[in-house]
Formats: sequence, C-alpha cells, structure tokens
Amino acid sequence: MAEKRLITREEIALEDTWAIEDLYRDDKEWEADYRKLEQDIGKLSEYQGRLGESARMLLEAQKTCDELSMLAEKVYVYANQKLHENTDNGTYQNLANRAQGLLVKLSEAQAYMEPEILGLPDGTVQKYLEENEELLVYRQYFENMIRQREHVLDREREELLAAVGELAEGPKDIFSMFNNADIRFPEIEGEDGEPVEVTHGRFLTFLQSRDRRVRHDAFHALYGVYGRYRNTLAAMYRANVKQEVFQAKVRRYRSDLEAALDKSHIPVSVYDNLIDAVHEFLPQMHRYVELRKKLLGVDELHMYDLYVPMVKDDGQSISFEKAKEMVLEGLRPMGAEYLGLLKEGFSSRWIDVYENQGKRSGAYSWGAYGTHPYVLLNYQENLNNVFTLAHEMGHALHSWYSDANQPYIYAGYKIFVAEVTSTCNEALLIHHLIRTTEDPGQKAYLINYFLEQFRTTLFRQTMFAEFEKITHGMEERGETLTADRLCEIYYGLNREYFGKNICVDQEIELEWARIPHFYTPFYVYQYATGFSAAIALSKRILEEGESAVEEYKSFLKGGSSRYPLDLLRMAGVDMEQKKPVEDALHVFTQYLDEMERLADNDKV
Repeated sequence: MAEKRLITREEIALEDTWAIEDLYRDDKEWEADYRKLEQDIGKLSEYQGRLGESARMLLEAQKTCDELSMLAEKVYVYANQKLHENTDNGTYQNLANRAQGLLVKLSEAQAYMEPEILGLPDGTVQKYLEENEELLVYRQYFENMIRQREHVLDREREELLAAVGELAEGPKDIFSMFNNADIRFPEIEGEDGEPVEVTHGRFLTFLQSRDRRVRHDAFHALYGVYGRYRNTLAAMYRANVKQEVFQAKVRRYRSDLEAALDKSHIPVSVYDNLIDAVHEFLPQMHRYVELRKKLLGVDELHMYDLYVPMVKDDGQSISFEKAKEMVLEGLRPMGAEYLGLLKEGFSSRWIDVYENQGKRSGAYSWGAYGTHPYVLLNYQENLNNVFTLAHEMGHALHSWYSDANQPYIYAGYKIFVAEVTSTCNEALLIHHLIRTTEDPGQKAYLINYFLEQFRTTLFRQTMFAEFEKITHGMEERGETLTADRLCEIYYGLNREYFGKNICVDQEIELEWARIPHFYTPFYVYQYATGFSAAIALSKRILEEGESAVEEYKSFLKGGSSRYPLDLLRMAGVDMEQKKPVEDALHVFTQYLDEMERLADNDKV
C-alpha cells in the first residue's frame, strides 16, 4: 500500500473491503426495499388523528413507525456507504440522493405523531402505559418527548420543517462533495525525493514526517488550495450556521447551542464547564509547546511541527495485520467476550481498510440495525492509525452491544456517550503499550503519543467547540460571518491555546474551512468530554478488573434507554461536574512532568 499513486477502488483486495453485501447483495435488492418503503410510508396516514383512541392504536402506530424507520435506515446506510467507497461514482450519488429524499418523505409522514401525542389530555399516555404492557417499551421515548413539549410545534409547522429538511442538508452536502470529490491538492517532493500527491488521508502522515521540508511543503500545499476558495467555504459555513439558528429559533430555544445539546438532555453548563476547565490548564499546554520546541531542537516552532513525534521511533511501518494484533493485546483487560467480538469484526470484513481514489476521507463506524456494524478507515501504516482502529472498533462494539440488547427505538445511542467508548479503547491501549516497554526511549515515544492525544482531543476539540460557540453566537446577534472574520477568530484562538512559544503561521487561520464536523454543529465538544470520561472509566477497568468491566458492558448495552448523563453516572462518572475534565487534565500534567524528567535525564 506504499504506492505514490492513489489506487482505484477496483485495485483494492476483497479482504480489505467491508462486506457491504451483508446489507444488500446488490443494487437490485436495494431497489426492491426502496420501492417497498416508498409504498409503505403511506401506512402512517392511517393513524393520523387516531393516536388517542386507545393504547392498542398508539402501539400499532409506534410499531409501524419503527418498522419503516428500520427499513429506511438500511436503505440509507447502504446507498451512502457505497457512495463513500468512491464519491465520484454517479450511480451511488443518485442512490444516496434518492435515499435522502425518501428519508424526508418518511419524516414528513411521521411529522404529525409527536404533536398529536403531546396534544392528548394530561395523563393519557401514562394511562395507556398502565393498560398495555407491550407499550411499556416506549416509556422513556414518551417521557423524553413530553420533556421537550415546549419545543414541538403544531402539525402544520412540523410538516413544513420536515419538508425543508432536505434543503437544510444542502450546505453539508455541498461541502462534502467539494471536500471529498472535487478538491485536489498538488504534488510535493516526498522524503525519497520523488513526487507524491497530497491527499486528505496522507496529510497527517506528511505532518508526522521527520523531514521538516516535507511537513512545511504539505502544510503550505494544502492550505494554499483552501485559501483559493476561502470565500466559497465561508459561504458554505455561514449557510449551515444560518439554518441551524433558524431551526432553533423556530423551536423556541434561546440558542442553537441549547437546541443541539437538548437533544441529549445535556445542559449548556456542561459545554461551558469544558471550555472553562481547559482555559484554566492552558498554561500546561503552553508548557508542552515549549518542551516540544526544545526536543525538536528548532529555533522557531511552527504549526506544521505540532504532529511530528518529539521522540524518534525506529521508523518501522505498522501493517494492518500488526495493528489488529496490537489492539487485541491492548484491550485484553476487557475480557474474553469483548475480545471475541473484536476478532469477529476483524475476520468477517466489518472494516473497509485502505484509501482509494474518491473514497470518503477520515474514519467512522456506522451501520443499520439488524446487521453487524461497519468501520471505514483510510489506513496508513503508523501508530496514529493503530489508535484509529481501536477507536472505531470501540464505536462498532458499542453498536453491537446496544443493538443486541435494545429494541430499535433505543439502539441508537447518543454521540455524547459514543465518544466515551471509543476513547476508552484508546486509553487502555496506550496504557498497555507504556506499561510493557522497558526501553526509556520507547516509553518517551509513547508518552509523547499520549500527550498528543490530550492536545488533539481535549485541547484542540475544545478550541473547535469555542470557535463554534463564538461564530454561532455572532449569527444569532446578526453579525456577518465573512471569510476574513472567520479567519481572524480562528487565528486568535490558536494564539491563545498554543501560546508564545510557537510561530502561529497565518495559513492556520484557514483550518476551520476543512473541518467536516463543523457541518454537524456542537458535535466536537463531545470528543473532549468523552475523552475525559474515558480516562476515568479506563482507570476503573484497570484497577478493579472484572466488576468494572461488567458495569462498563452494562453501560454499552444501554443504548439510549436512559439519558447520556444518567448512563455515565451508572458507570461512575458525573459529567455535569468539572471534575472529570480537571482530573483528565491533571493526568496530562503528570505525563508532562514525566516527559520533562526523561528529557532532563537524556532518555529522550
């Protein structure tokens, strides 16, 4: 997989692709379900105006809604995963667009249900729950709905919002097509002196190069291209912010931040506490940057110097086969059942491994209820990608446990808890690697990696979260989000977070323009809160063993059957307090102390 030319999809070995046929054997089978769903959506109209007739009628309506939603999920996931294999493929662009359109129709058909249920006389739903035992499975769903009563509109307005749902996806879809299919970066001279194309998947690998020229050239090549489209990208970002603010205002929220968090019953104070706690520890980040400058031996540290390891490793590439072995060994504390599921995922083609022309960038875990989860990677042969594998398999096994133990309506867990499970896997793996090495140099290298996890997950994602809070707040106040203003804000945050010991290159002001998660607003803070909770949970697993693992697996099985904060309290972590974030940042400080000691003793 070390070719300079990015290979095509057809050149990827079958065993390195996901078993998409486990969803549908072919497009013809997909088409049959698409047609069935298209026809059956009309069944929902049979219940309109009748949900208050009896407990049985309410149950039938909910079960019909679940059945249609399950089928829609399967249709949507297949079409989009096929598109993600190669975003240039017109056939699957069409299927994905059709699936999206059908989801909008289903949303429109369902739009009457919540307003009608909320319009029932007080006590009606509780009475039906007592009358019909089968209906009890929906108790949490109904309670959560009633909790948000003031933000649910009347039937006509709910139908209108559902109808414009496809339009609201426009900015995200446009950015995705631009960033994955259309944008092209120039070639640079690689470490071996040969020309090599800059791609999304290779960019981080270039920034981790020991050759500073390669880091410099890749950094300037990538941001040079984004710079040419800065006004177009600002318009995409602004349009997405506007539609989010509009929907929150229509639903009577005080802000779109509050609206986004309320979906998971998370108070805004959790978001603010995160930013406040990280700001208190920024002097430790500045200290880390100073140590990085010292260990790299540069007169001037630049933004493109942030990802190269401060400590040299042996330069050995880590094959995907080796990566799987490392993950299995690192997650051994999770017990035989968990490891068995990991092995099944590795051997049964849950994973789409390598980058190819047109493939969606990044990594994710996804899937449809009733089928095993899937993981998309763009695997590069380095330690970072080993941790990406552990991370995404954390998501995948969370999905497996949730799907296996929850009915459809609760199987889809919230992102707030999802990032805990993925990051817990990473924390266990890094602990294993640090504990088992006797080489001071290798230990320093691994500590460097762990410190980088803090920098990129806790500090950097919080900086992203602060950028979103500032820019969305500006839109709510009627201020214009121009490219110049967005760049100014983002550049200022980098100066604040990284301090005076680094040269904050002007190009970094454009980083906001390439972050896909900004098109799912107020998402990224959950990486930081999840990381903090994961540190606490991994510590419990390592210290308490089987009892902690069983409690953790109960948490994995919970899906969305409880609110995210309640699920985490069940596992022993209270994220409404600043303490988990502060505790995680104290761990960062402790490892920073150890890294400085190793450096002072010439062990680095």
